[in-house]
Amino acid sequence: MGGQYRSTRRGFLKTAGAAVAAPYVITSTALGQGAIPPASDRIVMAGIGIGNQGRSDQGAFLDRPDVQYVALSDVRQSVRDAAKARVDEHYQNQDCQTYNDYREVITRDDVDAVHVATPDHWHAIMVIEACRNGKDVYCQKPETRTLREGPLMIEAARRFARVVSGGSQRVLEDYRELVNKCWSGELGRIKWINVNVGPLSQLCNLPAEETPADIDWDMWLGPAPWAPYNAQRCSGNFATTGGSWRSYVDYSGGGMTDWGAHHFGGATFAIDVREQQPVEVEYIAEAQGAYLAFHYPNGVIIYHNKPQTENLAVEGDPGEQREAKPVPVYKGEGGIYGDFIHCVKTRERPFRDIELGVNTIAVSHLGTIAYNLKRSLKWDAAAQKFPGDEEANRYLDRARREPWVL
Repeated sequence: MGGQYRSTRRGFLKTAGAAVAAPYVITSTALGQGAIPPASDRIVMAGIGIGNQGRSDQGAFLDRPDVQYVALSDVRQSVRDAAKARVDEHYQNQDCQTYNDYREVITRDDVDAVHVATPDHWHAIMVIEACRNGKDVYCQKPETRTLREGPLMIEAARRFARVVSGGSQRVLEDYRELVNKCWSGELGRIKWINVNVGPLSQLCNLPAEETPADIDWDMWLGPAPWAPYNAQRCSGNFATTGGSWRSYVDYSGGGMTDWGAHHFGGATFAIDVREQQPVEVEYIAEAQGAYLAFHYPNGVIIYHNKPQTENLAVEGDPGEQREAKPVPVYKGEGGIYGDFIHCVKTRERPFRDIELGVNTIAVSHLGTIAYNLKRSLKWDAAAQKFPGDEEANRYLDRARREPWVL
């Protein structure tokens, strides 16, 4: 696959060059200069969703000399205009193309990879369609909105041989010290780790406001249930207790998934269960409140909001030795973004491969369902179902508005 993406870019450049009337000038930038590779060796990239986090992602990729950023999509005109101006200023041209509909980005033959930072309810559809169109994908966490979406995203990545990376940089960068202690064997056999995170997302009953001409509201909603426009409903701020899309059930899992992607990501990495999913979620109701215990096949437990226990507190048994293992790290240079670009070039799986991201966020989803039902649950990871539990299985997915179905 490594040769395929290069020939695609070179083929596009050759075709584009033939369409330009002679004489024309091949610039030093196109040929490569200093640390900048020639255009034929750069990853051609586009962005989908250029709000708060999307703008940060755009900047990280735009600043890389081995990336050529050519297009972007957002449902807000003002966001598109500002993001285009940023790209054009960076390259000192007017070449960046903008789109309201993300499908016009992922069907461009010249684009190798996209980064996705839309509200969570869009992630699965966009990642799957991008894979089907031969694009590698960097998708912001939380990668999924429901349990059903995860296996579909993994299947698309594998079937179409795509590099798909999740976007939680904190998993390695914030929790490396804890990971080192666990993986080195310093703490002995790991017994449990605790994650304090929340809240769950909530219903949204905000009143209708006049829809600004600046936004394609129907497209913003996409697969979510129809609802009247309200500026707080679609705000991209990072609050999870109200006043942002991250707070509401139709678009996100609240702090349980938003920050859960970071904290459960760090926890599963530290105790080395990233490649697994729990087999049981134990719902524990005590006088001080309910909390959860996620039981893994190897006997290790992740607690959620264990009373009087700090976030990412871990308990090991020093009496039982644990063999030291090398800690996985980013490939390439430039953090999690550089890891993704390196893997696009080499076709390796990235540090936050989609399967690892799905396994992480599945913990958040399983916990949310246990809290909603106020009881313990068995989970069959191979079948991706709650065995013999029809009530719980109704929470595997959410209804989607047509045509945005999976």
